Amino acid sequence: MPKLLNFTELDKVYLVCGKTDLRKGIDGLATIIQDQFDLNPFSPALFLFCGTRKDRFKAIYWEGDGFVLLYKRYESGHLQWPRTAVEVRQLTNQ
Repeated sequence: MPKLLNFTELDKVYLVCGKTDLRKGIDGLATIIQDQFDLNPFSPALFLFCGTRKDRFKAIYWEGDGFVLLYKRYESGHLQWPRTAVEVRQLTNQ
């Protein structure tokens, strides 16, 4: 039986600042996590990426037996995505 998504086991949520090429899939995004940020994509964390258009984003996380790739596109409106590390705010579960 397939496992349902479980975000309760996540330790951290990372916002990748600036623009990411959202044509990248799981392997490309995992490489960014490792090479550019020296983080482990297999850690219990959610990694969020935004493209040039701020009406869509991707997220990946390791679920123990494989990666989950999430993609969201807003029909109206857009995200206010941080461009630099200075603009990033610490997220809480509230």
